[in-house]
Amino acid sequence: MSSTIKLKFSEKYDQQHAAEYLEKHQDGLARRLSHKRDEQLARKALALAGEPGLVLDLPCGAGRFWPLLAEKTNREIIGADYSASMLQVASLSQPEEVVKRVRRLQTSAFDIDLPDNAVDSIFSMRLLHHIGDASHRMALLREFHRVSRDSVIVSLWVDGNFKAWKRKRLQLQREADGGSDGYQNRFVLPAVTVEAEFRKAGFTIQNHLDFIPLYAMWRVYILRKR
Repeated sequence: MSSTIKLKFSEKYDQQHAAEYLEKHQDGLARRLSHKRDEQLARKALALAGEPGLVLDLPCGAGRFWPLLAEKTNREIIGADYSASMLQVASLSQPEEVVKRVRRLQTSAFDIDLPDNAVDSIFSMRLLHHIGDASHRMALLREFHRVSRDSVIVSLWVDGNFKAWKRKRLQLQREADGGSDGYQNRFVLPAVTVEAEFRKAGFTIQNHLDFIPLYAMWRVYILRKR
């Protein structure tokens, strides 16, 4: 079932792409400030979730949130990603004392290689906005519901802000000019749509945090398992 789902972009993360992904979030003042804001939201989300003791970071990418997750000294961390190259880059690039505390797991977010109720919380930053198909999102959310015993923290792009309006306007202009090939790997979702999907998958919405309210598309949701 869900194990057959593969996102089109997920195969690109070989060693070179994984290294470039790490460097991307350190490239220039704007990206460094963006990362700091991501960390602020992540800390607040983890606090609202009750500072979970066993966290699955999926996808962990190059491990950029591992030091933050490790700030809670008794927290157990599972760093998981579909890409073996990402896991290797994360293990080599993050502080050694942090890496020692992270159990690495190569697995798909659609078919997580863990038993039911295996972790206190799933921490999933910058994945859901890559999934445009509603059935795929539901498969992912139901898998998260199976593996987490308590909470899920997810980030995604939502509408109702200036950047989403601007993105839609530019997309319409490109289509009018005949410059769009129709392929997308990032999607802005109506907040009402994704919130209904969260509930359908078995979650209640505890809270949400916006990157920059009314301006930026990024939103972090704290979900609780019913």
